[in-house]
Amino acid sequence: MNLSILGIPMDLGAGRRGVDMGPSALRNAHLTRALRDLGHRVTDLGDVRVALPESVDKLEEGGMVFLESILDACQGTRDRLAALPEGTFPLTIGGDHSVSMGTVTGNALRGTPGGARMGLIWVDAHTDYNTPGSSPSGNIHGMPVAHLTGLGDPRLSGLGGGWHMRPEDIVMIGIRSVDPHERDLLREAGIKAYTMKDVDQLGITRIHEETLERLSGTERLHVSFDADALDPGVCPGVGTPVPGGLTYREGHLLMELLSESGRVTSMDIVEVNPILDTRNQTAEVMVGMAASLLGQRIL
Repeated sequence: MNLSILGIPMDLGAGRRGVDMGPSALRNAHLTRALRDLGHRVTDLGDVRVALPESVDKLEEGGMVFLESILDACQGTRDRLAALPEGTFPLTIGGDHSVSMGTVTGNALRGTPGGARMGLIWVDAHTDYNTPGSSPSGNIHGMPVAHLTGLGDPRLSGLGGGWHMRPEDIVMIGIRSVDPHERDLLREAGIKAYTMKDVDQLGITRIHEETLERLSGTERLHVSFDADALDPGVCPGVGTPVPGGLTYREGHLLMELLSESGRVTSMDIVEVNPILDTRNQTAEVMVGMAASLLGQRIL
């Protein structure tokens, strides 16, 4: 398989500094070598240009911090991904989760000017379905899914032109932290979210089966994996840790099952914060998750 790695070193959407170094941490954890060892042809495209927080105005437009700079980075990400040739598997590495507004849109538009029907598997402790009006912080990394479905600020929700995610084509896994107004928006949209209670009761295998059944009508499948979906004991280097997350094996099992389905066409790894990490543990774990999605097996 032809794999293209694209870094988006952005921490503008988060409330804590450090995730802008996530792409470097993942590369230092031998991401390229791990994927080449699986037989893939890997090209590292470098990084999308992202403004430094110290160099731009933090003006909160409509309740959103660093809006213009985040929009620029997401537009750049979208354009780089949309221009990739058919048959390429893009692996995008962040950066905070606001980068997904560019990655999901770019992957949907690649080779399909009007945008393909995209299934989104959102592996995260948080639903990230706030809008500028519902967000308690104004940090855009808590708003990407809402904007992908057309809610929120029209500049961000319009990144796909006329293309938007269908709420019924989104499945969230590992959820355990949701703001009150965000919960109401999720219910109105009808997005399927598997909380950690569901993981405990149903198990990853059944959740995987139900997820693929729900997304059976989609043309492409994108996995957006936030490192904080895993328990902080597994991935300590994240900006918004929430106790009680997915175990190491639950994360790998989900990636292995998705790999066996043969349906995943692109992936994000986001929210790796080496400043808060222990000897690059989180980056190494997330490289392993990517390898499991892309074909690594025990036997």
